[in-house]
Amino acid sequence: MESEQLFHRGYCRNSYNSITSVSSDEELLDGAGVIMDFQTSEDDNLLDGDTAVGTHYTMTNGGSISSSTHLLDLLDEPIPGVGTYDDFHTIDWVREKCKDRERHRRINSKKKESAWEMTKSLYDAWSGWLVVTLTGLASGALAGLIDIAADWMTDLKEGICLSALWYNHEQCCWGSNETTFEERDKCPQWKTWAELIIGQAEGPGSYIMNYMMYIFWALSFAFLAVSLVKVFAPYACGSGIPEIKTILSGFIIRGYLGKWTLMIKTITLVLAVASGLSLGKEGPLVHVACCCGNIFSYLFPKYSTNEAKKREVLSAASAAGVSVAFGAPIGGVLFSLEEVSYYFPLKTLWRSFFAALVAAFVLRSINPFGNSRLVLFYVEYHTPWYLFELFPFILLGVFGGLWGAFFIRANIAWCRRRKSTKFGKYPVLEVIVVAAITAVVAFPNPYTRLNTSELIKELFTDCGPLESSSLCDYRSDMNASKIVDDIPDRPAGLGVYSAIWQLCLALIFKIIMTVFTFGIKVPSGLFIPSMAIGAIAGRIVGIAVEQLAYYHHDWFIFKEWCEVGADCITPGLYAMVGAAACLGGVTRMTVSLVVIVFELTGGLEYIVPLMAAVMTSKWVGDAFGREGIYEAHIRLNGYPFLDAKEEFTHTTLAADVMRPRRSDPPLAVLTQDNMTVDDIESMINETSYNGFPVIMSRESQRLVGFALRRDLTIAIESARKKQEGIVGSSRVCFAQHTPSLPAESPRPLKLRSILDMSPFTVTDHTPMEIVVDIFRKLGLRQCLVTHNGRLLGIITKKDILRHMAQTANQDPASIMFN
Repeated sequence: MESEQLFHRGYCRNSYNSITSVSSDEELLDGAGVIMDFQTSEDDNLLDGDTAVGTHYTMTNGGSISSSTHLLDLLDEPIPGVGTYDDFHTIDWVREKCKDRERHRRINSKKKESAWEMTKSLYDAWSGWLVVTLTGLASGALAGLIDIAADWMTDLKEGICLSALWYNHEQCCWGSNETTFEERDKCPQWKTWAELIIGQAEGPGSYIMNYMMYIFWALSFAFLAVSLVKVFAPYACGSGIPEIKTILSGFIIRGYLGKWTLMIKTITLVLAVASGLSLGKEGPLVHVACCCGNIFSYLFPKYSTNEAKKREVLSAASAAGVSVAFGAPIGGVLFSLEEVSYYFPLKTLWRSFFAALVAAFVLRSINPFGNSRLVLFYVEYHTPWYLFELFPFILLGVFGGLWGAFFIRANIAWCRRRKSTKFGKYPVLEVIVVAAITAVVAFPNPYTRLNTSELIKELFTDCGPLESSSLCDYRSDMNASKIVDDIPDRPAGLGVYSAIWQLCLALIFKIIMTVFTFGIKVPSGLFIPSMAIGAIAGRIVGIAVEQLAYYHHDWFIFKEWCEVGADCITPGLYAMVGAAACLGGVTRMTVSLVVIVFELTGGLEYIVPLMAAVMTSKWVGDAFGREGIYEAHIRLNGYPFLDAKEEFTHTTLAADVMRPRRSDPPLAVLTQDNMTVDDIESMINETSYNGFPVIMSRESQRLVGFALRRDLTIAIESARKKQEGIVGSSRVCFAQHTPSLPAESPRPLKLRSILDMSPFTVTDHTPMEIVVDIFRKLGLRQCLVTHNGRLLGIITKKDILRHMAQTANQDPASIMFN
């Protein structure tokens, strides 16, 4: 029996025992091992495949209008279930695209018949805008809720507001008249746990009590988060972006974008962020937004019944997710285009833009941070940058690339070890251990105790006259006549040197803990921890350059533009550039990342430093490996994802990759009119293939079409229930005309309606470079190989992935999900 399933369209049905055990053509999912299927008929997404290929190789145009997309047209009554997909299978982009075209033609042909039909036509035309509007509204509202709840629960680890329990620390002291400028975060209304429990605000007893309560709350939040994920929605763990990318490429993961996943991810994301783990909420917000898009798509038949069209909604939803995560609507659209979307037509660009706009508007209306901004760490700089500064900016880019390469290798090695050892069987224990270590080490250092977003805000902020942070503890010039916005460069005080040491320790802590945190079974984003690491490194470099310019302003590199008493260097700008470089090194994003950071800061002036740092980090990272962290996790989990960014340069032919090989059994095929129902059921039971080529006869091997396992199973089961005279010995006919049969023969079963009459075919001499390109651009699941019209074999998406692994000197078995 061939080791591959013949066609990535395997579909399961409980009526045959063997079918329930079929190993789906594209199994995937690292998943927590349990599939929570609380969704409606198809919880998953789809995408809109392009049908025009235009190649001159001998490839039949499976996307033609007369193709399998008409598979239901020949039936008086369509068979329920035919043309749908099972879990862990890839959709047929070409068939879905043609189904949508046929639906559109049908609506257009009827719209002039009556006012009702015209109304239905208008509703269909506007349904795309309606679904992205609803998605944007829900994404913005949920993001605001998550931001507010996470801030409150983060402060709960340190104390509570007695005057209003629902206030966080900052809100609690807003209305107090007893705060001072130096100690603006202290007020009688806010009580630390030590004050409440032992009645002491200062001293070693107070410190120990606050330390213990901090650890207690961190462990409680982490335990509750991982328990909810494990029990109710295993798919709610992780960032979700690798799975979103795979789903947008056409893969089905039932339950991944469902109601339970949305609810549990929203709750546990708040708990995970509040626990103090080295993770962020920005990546999971993309997953949350895509869940909203998937759920709302079921309100509109145009999207609920077409997996390819549904994926257009998901592309727009991912843009809305980034829009509310960073307050960057344009960056969100570019993120969807550059990073996650597999197919991105112009209309999806417009709808993504609109979804991001609506989501950002809703979040701005909620104003979760109370600063009239969409993000916590919005900053503005007033000092221009100078040409010399490109050198430290590029150094930060090099650091970002090295950090990205190190993190990807270390995190993938740890995740692989987790999968292959007993340690992975105890996800709750792992989360508790990581949370305990994080809390114990983080509390003594004020920069690691801070919420990561607060830390980034402090590192980005420029030192002004109203800043009381130790990072701004410079020795003042007593001769300064007045307070101005642009404070001149000054010598660093003891507070700055102390802060630098604490930041160095925080940098080491963040680097180590992020490696072990990303991938545990709680919602965990990577954007914020990576930006924090870069911001720490950037702030340290910025202070170093600032002090160098102050003490050596007569050097030729400073002489021309940095005069004594001038404000030349902005350390906060270095932190921002470092944050972008480190995030770029991990994700290998470029254009979208620069736009996101630009929207964060509102300064067009700093685009060139950002571009220089981000491109440098990408080049340095690519020198160690071209994969970003999301592609690496896709490969680790064995998801069937053909990355369009990878180049295939080998000179193999289709005949070298197709199945069956010479040592394999012959290809399992059906004949168009020589098999009985029992013969087909026997073949289904004895094989695990997901589809079967149909030929004229075993002698001629002339190709007729392709029949899916799922469609065969459903059609035979339906015929036995609804048609009289269909028995095991009934002849199955895939031809247009039924052959003449003896009078005593049972009634034949016509299955031409479920046959794909124009499967994609290539000749055995087609270069694999062309075959891979066809699979990528058309989203194919399989392709048949012929020679002079005679069927030779089949190439599936898995065959291509295995072949690409072999050419890269990797073990093909290690990259496929089992």
